[in-house]
Amino acid sequence: MKDILKVFKALSDATRLRLVLLLMERDLCVCELVFILKMEQSRISHQLRVLRDADLVEDIRQGRWMIYRIPGDARGFLEAILDGELKSRFGGSQEIHADSQRLKACIKENIRAKTCAAGGSDARR
Repeated sequence: MKDILKVFKALSDATRLRLVLLLMERDLCVCELVFILKMEQSRISHQLRVLRDADLVEDIRQGRWMIYRIPGDARGFLEAILDGELKSRFGGSQEIHADSQRLKACIKENIRAKTCAAGGSDARR
């Protein structure tokens, strides 16, 4: 029961839910999340830590950078609880729509290479 409550508490924050939805789409580094969410690196890192503690997110090192992703065992669980009625409600959210548009821009502009390779402050977190 404690593990289940930890997951739902982690998902009960709007920023953390937005992070999970983005990471369900693809693996991202902090510089990309900063670009997409328009938030400070420290705030995003804190929310990622909460999601990591709930075993919903993991970080992996790729060269100099930390990349965040949804681990395989959490992915199926998240897909199951975020599907159906919740998924249809996300479609009406302006925030989630804007995040999706900024994710596309992030990929198109290759923010990871531009920001992280340039040695931005979030490059190694």
